[in-house]
Amino acid sequence: MDLDENLPRRKDQPLEALVREDLDPLSLEELDSRIAVLEAEIARCKAHKAKASDHRASAEALFKK
Repeated sequence: MDLDENLPRRKDQPLEALVREDLDPLSLEELDSRIAVLEAEIARCKAHKAKASDHRASAEALFKK
């Protein structure tokens, strides 16, 4: 069971809005900026995931005894 499934979902779902956004009006510079921001967010998410995974492994090792 995923612990996050018990948390309430946001009603505005920002990721859904993001992927539905029309990219046609954006300039090349705006697209480059958007890509840079998204890549930074991906890196932040991956770092948080690694930290959470390490924390979970430590907790499991502690309570395994």
